Amino acid sequence: MQGGLCKIDAMNTFLRGRIATLLVFLITVLGLATGVWRYAYLQGLDQLHARGEADLSLASDRLVGQLQRYRDLAVFLADHPQVHDILSDQTPGRARDFLQDVADKSAALDVRVVDVQGRVLASPQSAPGAVLIDQPFVRRALRGALGWGHGPSLPLTDRAYFHAAPVFGDAGQIKGAVVVSTDLNGIDYDWRGSNPAAFFTDNAGVVQIANRSELLFWQRPQGQPGLIPPDQSAVNFSASFVQGNEIWKMGWGPYIPYEALHLTKSLPVIGLTGEVLLDIAPARRLAVAQASAVAALCLAFGALLFLATERRRALSQANIKLERQVAKRTAALNASNLELRHEAAEREEAQAALRRAQADLVQAGKLSALGQMSAGISHELNQPLMAIRSFAENAVHFIARDKPERAADNLSRISEMAERMARIIQNLRAFARQESMPQKRVDVVRIVASAVELTETYLREVGVTLVYDAPPNAVWVHGGEVRLGQVFVNLITNASDAMAGRATRRLTIQIAEGDSVVVSFQDTGPGIEMPDKVFDPFYTTKSVGSSSGMGLGLSISYGIVQSFGGQIRGSNLETANPDANSLDGGGAMFSVQLERADEVEVAA
Repeated sequence: MQGGLCKIDAMNTFLRGRIATLLVFLITVLGLATGVWRYAYLQGLDQLHARGEADLSLASDRLVGQLQRYRDLAVFLADHPQVHDILSDQTPGRARDFLQDVADKSAALDVRVVDVQGRVLASPQSAPGAVLIDQPFVRRALRGALGWGHGPSLPLTDRAYFHAAPVFGDAGQIKGAVVVSTDLNGIDYDWRGSNPAAFFTDNAGVVQIANRSELLFWQRPQGQPGLIPPDQSAVNFSASFVQGNEIWKMGWGPYIPYEALHLTKSLPVIGLTGEVLLDIAPARRLAVAQASAVAALCLAFGALLFLATERRRALSQANIKLERQVAKRTAALNASNLELRHEAAEREEAQAALRRAQADLVQAGKLSALGQMSAGISHELNQPLMAIRSFAENAVHFIARDKPERAADNLSRISEMAERMARIIQNLRAFARQESMPQKRVDVVRIVASAVELTETYLREVGVTLVYDAPPNAVWVHGGEVRLGQVFVNLITNASDAMAGRATRRLTIQIAEGDSVVVSFQDTGPGIEMPDKVFDPFYTTKSVGSSSGMGLGLSISYGIVQSFGGQIRGSNLETANPDANSLDGGGAMFSVQLERADEVEVAA
């Protein structure tokens, strides 16, 4: 009973801990989402502020440009001869037609010429005799400066903009002024419906121009933000500041944003202030979307973390079971490991024995070649010995007859014969020794010459004509002198055996230089029956019981050349060189390709 109560208490404690952790996590996610929303909202307001300033500058420049056209028209007309004639009481009948033509072509509302008392002398729309001296822009023009202003121009329009330019006489005195009126209804008519909502107020805070017609003539309360209708009725409005940005909340109609960023720009050149209302709902929605995304990611991460924790608890329990099984398996693996090490040691010993057997096989191949050439070598040594004996006996007789010069000649010949025998014996010793030195740089021309000298007698005995034009300079390659010499001797003797019984027995040796060095041996034998198997061990075309070998020579040569990083190939002349000039129309060619050793490497 007590054990059951303890388990219940432990479970309750565990659940309370889980609930507390969940509440802390949710509060953290809420705080993080709120921070993201605040940051994204402020960033959106800053971007909206920059775009609004650009839109307001564009609308302001557009309005100023449209109004400045009429200022330029007033300045231009001030110097026109027709205006001077009107002020001089000349051509009064044609004045109205001239001014009407100017107004029609410039889209001006009215063009009036006034005298120094401000009395209208001529106008296409206003009756002559009207007095405009009470208008500030007219008084400014009659004082010699450009004047501008806005107000009604009844009965033509309730919103007009005026430009007044002074007219000077020949002596520089003020003769009058030209007043050009612009209908503001035509200007903001083209802007209506465009985004964002923009309007222009005068010094009294009255909206004179707007792309939302419902805002015309609304007025800013004295010392307060916002606008009120002309009838002074109450409207829904509140203003606040968010990090320096003025936010208006309004209920002014479907075409005015409910919550907008308010920006202003002063335009002293036309006496107005540009204002724009930018809807902040997209910025608020984007901030909400980013905060929601962050909250969703956090919740998803929390869920994954919870699942990972639960999985980890399950895995920890399973791990205990696995560790027991692993302990058992470890003992078995240790035993297997010992057995594998024993097998690896045996394999290494077998590989070492294989390498020793290969070296012995190479040496046996060289000794076999020496045995094959032994008769010719004995003949090569016997001839100089017999000649030395004969020259020695002759030298004794010449000395006895007091002919020292003839005796010296015989002794010189004896020296030449001894030198030839020493060279033959040196080549035999070099060929027979077992090379254990690593790969080095050797002169392939000298190695070919040594191989030719070793097989020269044998070639002569079997009737083979050797064609070999040695290069004048040394050709350096990467290889071993003894093992490479064995390859060349083996290829020469194989070619000689292959040409047995042929009418033409000719062996051609060539050394070609390029990116690599190629030594080729071309015979006039019957060719290779199976070129793809010629380098396989124990492959031979010789008759069974022949004393020429067991078919290991080319296999050994292949391994030697491969160890130097080179390649050896065998082919028939019909395939390799169709233009080969062979008297019997056949033959084989073996090519030994070796890596070239540069002169700089040789010098080093």
